[in-house]
Order: sequence, then structure tokens, then C-alpha cells
Amino acid sequence: MLLAVPVAVLAGLVSFLSPCVLPLVPGYLGYVTGLTGADLAEQRRGRMVAGIGLFVLGFTAVFMLAGVLFAQLSIWMRFQGAWVTQALGAVVILMGFVFMGGFGWFQSDRKIHARPPAGLWGAPVLGVTFGLGWAPCIGPTLAAVLALSSGANPDPAKAGALTFAYCLGLGLPFLLIAVALRRGMGTLAFFRRHQRTVMRAGGIMLILLGVLMATGLWGAWVTQLQDWFANEVRLPI
Repeated sequence: MLLAVPVAVLAGLVSFLSPCVLPLVPGYLGYVTGLTGADLAEQRRGRMVAGIGLFVLGFTAVFMLAGVLFAQLSIWMRFQGAWVTQALGAVVILMGFVFMGGFGWFQSDRKIHARPPAGLWGAPVLGVTFGLGWAPCIGPTLAAVLALSSGANPDPAKAGALTFAYCLGLGLPFLLIAVALRRGMGTLAFFRRHQRTVMRAGGIMLILLGVLMATGLWGAWVTQLQDWFANEVRLPI
């Protein structure tokens, strides 16, 4: 978990910075709060934080449920052993190329066009809709997190923790921008100018993770870390 949690948080952050999410942030801010552009400019901070918080809770519930179900399905189908981690590593490598724009048939959105009412009441529903959309920029990174949680020893609790970490990386930037709107919008403009770099860096990160999983290095590092902790906490006789 010590190795996987930072990777999951980073994957969530990369998803936030992707072209499928980043340009839409101002729209999400307005929609989940029900505020006009003038109200947003006045920084009605409490309402924005509440709306974005409910929105984040909505997609967090979807992603955590997907992670737990995926891990439980792996247990039921007896997908256990080192070969599973290696096979999932190959999938993560593929997702890395997809994230950088390869394999065009993976690039279609699965959007739900029904929209909840604008404002705080509709914010969690919009979050659920966002989670179910499976945009091509979110699918690859989330797939990598699911692969980490359902490798050699699938565990629903571990899957829930890792998908929560992923949602933390994806959701915290939304909240930070809601708290500091003007500064946050300036940061968004910077990353929008460098979207290609973000996509390439994210894709390379996924490919490297997949290579580590497919070659068995990830499992070896996990084993070494477990042995180190076991030795550190062993009480002297």
C-alpha cells in the first residue's frame, strides 16, 4: 500500500490535468453551485466548496464501488497469482498509450446526457454522472489503479482504499480551486497551455508502471518492503 497509494493519488491528479477534465472545471464550478459568472467572480466561497464537495463525493462513490466490485470479481473468478499482475501490467501499458492518444477506438466518451438540476441538490448526481462517463482520459488511469488493487492477491478493502486515494488526487484540485478561485483559474490556464506535456508525462507514468508489473519488479519491491517492515517491527527477545 505504501507504494501503491502515492501512485493512485498521482494517477488521480493526472486525470484532473487531462483534456477531458481540465477545460471543463469552470463549467463544473458554475453548474454544481448554480451560480452565475458574476457570482463566481465575487467568490461565494462557502457555496462553491459545498457544491464541489458534493460533486467529488458523487464520483468517489462510483469509483470506490467499481474498485471493490472489481477486486471481489477477481476473487470469485480465482484471478490470483503472479501471472495476474503480469497480465494486468500489459493492460496498463496499453492504457498508457491510450492516454497519450493512441488507439483511436478507445477515445470515444460514454457520456450520460441526462443532466441533474443545477445547484447543490444536483451536485452529487452530477458527480455520479461524471464517474459513469468513463471519459478516455479517466479510464486508463483508473484502470491502472484497479490493476494495482487486483493483482496477485486481490482484496476489496485494498481496492477501496486505492480508489479513494485516486479520487483524492482527482478531487482535491477541484476543492482547492473552489477555495481560491482567482489563483486557481490562473493555475488552470498554465496547465491548459501545457496539456500535451501532461498527457505525455501521464502516459509514460502508466507505461512504466505497467512494465514494472509485467516484469515482476513491482511484486519484488512490494515483497522487499514487506520484509523490511517485518524486520523493523520485530521485538527483540
